[in-house]
Amino acid sequence: MLALLTLLPLQSMSKNDFVTVGGNAVISIDSHEAVVVKTALSLVKRDWQTVFGKKLKTGGAGPRIIAGTAGESRVLKNCGVGLKELDGQRQAFIIKVNPEGELVIAGSDRHGTAYGLMELSRMIGVSPWEWWADATPEHKDTFRVDGDFITMQKPSVEYRGIFINDEDWGLMPWSYKTNEPGNKRGIIGPKTTERIFELLLRLRANTYWPPMHECSYPFFMTKGNREVAERFGIYMGSSHCEPMASSAAAEWSLRGKGEYDYVHNSKNVLNFWRDRVKQVSGQDMLYTIGMRGVHDGAMKGAKTVAEQKAVLTRVFKDQRGLLSQYVNKDVTKVPQVFIPYKEVLDVYKSGLSVPDDVTLMWCDDNYGYIRHMPTAAERKRSGGNGVYYHVSYWGRPHDYLWLGTFSPSLMYQQMTRAYDNGIRRIWILNVGDIKPIEYQTELFLDMAWDIESVKREGVKKHLENFLCREFGKAGKGLTEPMMDYYRLNYICKPEFLGNTRTEERDPEYKVVKDMPWSGAYINRRLNKFYEITDKVKSVSADIPAERRSEYFQLVQYPVVACMLMNKKMLTAQLARHGKADFDYAERAYNDIDSLTDLYNRGIDGKGKWQYMMDFSPRKQPVFEPVIRRKAQKQLPADRKPLFKWNAVDRTEGKVLPFEGLGYEGGAAQLGSGEPLRFNFSSVNCDSVEVEVTVVPTHPVTDGGKMRLEVSIDDGIPAVLSYETKGRSEEWKRNVLRSQAVKYVKLPLLSGTSHTFQIKALDNGIILDRILIWN
Repeated sequence: MLALLTLLPLQSMSKNDFVTVGGNAVISIDSHEAVVVKTALSLVKRDWQTVFGKKLKTGGAGPRIIAGTAGESRVLKNCGVGLKELDGQRQAFIIKVNPEGELVIAGSDRHGTAYGLMELSRMIGVSPWEWWADATPEHKDTFRVDGDFITMQKPSVEYRGIFINDEDWGLMPWSYKTNEPGNKRGIIGPKTTERIFELLLRLRANTYWPPMHECSYPFFMTKGNREVAERFGIYMGSSHCEPMASSAAAEWSLRGKGEYDYVHNSKNVLNFWRDRVKQVSGQDMLYTIGMRGVHDGAMKGAKTVAEQKAVLTRVFKDQRGLLSQYVNKDVTKVPQVFIPYKEVLDVYKSGLSVPDDVTLMWCDDNYGYIRHMPTAAERKRSGGNGVYYHVSYWGRPHDYLWLGTFSPSLMYQQMTRAYDNGIRRIWILNVGDIKPIEYQTELFLDMAWDIESVKREGVKKHLENFLCREFGKAGKGLTEPMMDYYRLNYICKPEFLGNTRTEERDPEYKVVKDMPWSGAYINRRLNKFYEITDKVKSVSADIPAERRSEYFQLVQYPVVACMLMNKKMLTAQLARHGKADFDYAERAYNDIDSLTDLYNRGIDGKGKWQYMMDFSPRKQPVFEPVIRRKAQKQLPADRKPLFKWNAVDRTEGKVLPFEGLGYEGGAAQLGSGEPLRFNFSSVNCDSVEVEVTVVPTHPVTDGGKMRLEVSIDDGIPAVLSYETKGRSEEWKRNVLRSQAVKYVKLPLLSGTSHTFQIKALDNGIILDRILIWN
């Protein structure tokens, strides 16, 4: 986030500064500009009216804004500034002030021009969340851009966007009941779609995977949706189980014939895809190729990896035949993506041949840890590489669909690693219902737009800039509390506090149980949440009236609701042991209910977000009122280690720290083969137990290992390995606690001081903490 302008007294301006007083300004732009440019212009005009209370004119006298697409625009031909920086660029824009004091906005193509116009909205103080979080812009009388000002921006990733998913409890009911009410259940129609695409345009995104659950009526079968995509210049794509822009989950029952099975019913399945390709062949598309089952399951008719490989090879040929016939005879010119997700990754690793021009899109494990980084050969492919990343998830071992608690620090670490490993063609973020994952969405798309800028800022500064942009000076005081909020939820998301699991057959996993925490730790955690909540409530008094609704949505609701969930579950745990009163847990449940009702009604009572927020998605046991019963086992004791270090606390050795990552915010990546050393004093024992905790990342290479070598003094080193496969029990434990934990007993040699040494034997290892136990 760059400081792109200055607002100074008029008497200090230079003769070629661009200055408007009272919103008096004229914008010159060719009438033949692309549709998406016209869409962006209409948004700028609306924003201008909101900020200045006056229309941005398209003719007459006044300070002049010149906008257009380089090489195509007539008004840019004599704009008075050079535009060579745009040569050969895609989706780029430049903003300068010419010698006459006119503001010039030029794009390298239609998308670049549109993003340049939306940058003007940012410059006058309009948040990208103006509508989606009720971020009411501040009124201004004067706007000035220095005569020597220049910004040139271009994307780091070519296709950048979001996936609306698991919309059953938020966006879908809100859309058809509140935003565009009608008689048909499950409609997410053009009115909602337009608002989503407006947000994407403001966040400089260009790609969209629409909702695909059976509860929602299909995007391409909903009148008006396609046309909105064209107006906003959006590339339509689809998830791993929706090939050829066809959502089998929602559409097969409506327009398919027989079974969705390419072994026994290929003719009808191919016609199902053919009809859609013919329908959308004239618009911007990213075609997902391949095939899975109807809804996030393995394909029918092929059981073994070898059988699936044979079917996919045939599917590739037939799908590309459709694209060649209806979209472009040169199929290599049609953007395509193959997503080796879940069991399809095993098929790919068995030697499946994917056409070179097709983008390979890698996935995280649904909890934010990317499973595969491109090999040298994969990085050379003409189709490049992409990533599909989750900050919201429905599935095993437990959903996290309610609050936007995903760690920005983990996202930053994983996405910078992805970019540095050549994943630069497509980035898609699973955002659930958009709300309440606003900040993570912006961080992800900011990185996709200009990753080097975010790297220079770091996570904490990026968060601070976001909060200060939205809430002024009050935002700075929110940065530390919000970093703590994300850190505490990294340790345990609110949805995981019942120590239960979803979709497990064993009924024991449906029963709320104690977390493996001592009473002292529980109280420390609760007190920290109370401290954060007190800060958030105190800051609310400094928020301007026109931004209080936004503050409630972006800060107050998620923080207070999360605190109440911790209070409910952890106070109930203490009460089961006779160390607290169940009444407090019951009140916390009622307070969550009331707070969520307030979110849906709105603090202004207008009900704009009615049906958007549900505090019990999928009605999991953790969301239910607490059951008053006694515990059968004692709480664990509050053990204190002899010594404890975060990775950044090393005595010797180089690390790559990641701001805010880890249980105490001190995690860091180890260089392969380079040891870290931690010095500690003598203890009265001949051996110690060492607990090593790491961020549960996956091997960089297929079949790789994640190994650490540890030793004390000159003792024999021990090797610890923590890589996991699939949905193993160890992987489930790791993602639920955001740690892989390994223990080893090591002897102590005689002496008054000792050195613990740890060395990474493989790449990508992120050490969190070391604890030495007696």
